[in-house]
Amino acid sequence: MKVHTDIVKLAIKNPVVTIGIFDGVHLGHLSIINHLISKSKKNNGESVVITLWPHPRLVLSKYRQNIRFLNSLEEKQFLLEKAGIDHLIIIPFTKKFSKISAKKFIKQYLIKKINTYHLIIGFNHQFGKKGKGNYTVLKKYADKFNFTIEQLSAVLVDKEKVSSSIIRESLENGNLEIANNYLGYEYLLKGIIVKGKKIGRTIGFPTANIELEDRCKLIPKDGVYAVFVSYEGHIYKGMLNIGYKPTMKDQASRKYIEVHILDFNKDIYNQKITIIFVSRIRDEKKFEGIEMLKAQLEKDKFTILSVLNKKNPEGILSNKLYK
Repeated sequence: MKVHTDIVKLAIKNPVVTIGIFDGVHLGHLSIINHLISKSKKNNGESVVITLWPHPRLVLSKYRQNIRFLNSLEEKQFLLEKAGIDHLIIIPFTKKFSKISAKKFIKQYLIKKINTYHLIIGFNHQFGKKGKGNYTVLKKYADKFNFTIEQLSAVLVDKEKVSSSIIRESLENGNLEIANNYLGYEYLLKGIIVKGKKIGRTIGFPTANIELEDRCKLIPKDGVYAVFVSYEGHIYKGMLNIGYKPTMKDQASRKYIEVHILDFNKDIYNQKITIIFVSRIRDEKKFEGIEMLKAQLEKDKFTILSVLNKKNPEGILSNKLYK
């Protein structure tokens, strides 16, 4: 896959194009992309995905500090390349760019710079200033500028439309299985191990505190999770907690992400790891004392192992997204 951030000089043969943010690169997106690739081959052309970065909401919203997404740019690029597209065009999104009308975008980008042969869009696609561009507008200019266009229907899983917003909502509500099912892969967080208060060591459950690489990555609902941990080319089983440590005397004032890696005894401070979410086990809760917390953690360990032992860690490791 060729990545373009400068589209002044492009030489793409019969470009078959789609446009979108593609947060998550989920099953709905893959339906569009697979069709895009098939169409480009039938027309002796090349497949092209146009996306915007940073996300428009990070540029335009007054509440950008609270905005969270499913993928970092690096993850999105990997998933699109894995899908098999030929070209990824990343257009820098600015306030100036946001004011470009649908008509101007079509003429300046789709026609002049890319010379679009065929355009494929999703069921709810909008573009241009204030999102006024849609299939009807595109069809009008497709006839005028001699390119063809088609709009695909929504992808249904369990009779529900697959969308990034539904996946984000599922993660925020703790419905991990739904989110992973719609994504088509296990959700992940990448981060660096930082020092904590080492309280877990005193009860036999040492934890690694994780500081996320990307502050805009969505953190799933507070609670205890069965996870795999990818570190230096190896996969380990883990118990992960997201929350505020309510049982501790000095309850945390901020949210922590910490993982107890099973059968692991290495100093990995300042090292990068990837957390792969498999199943949510329970809510975070406050216990009357450390001994009750320890007893619950033993139960959690048994439950988590029963979940993870049904999975093939080598199959997960073969996915380079998690490395």
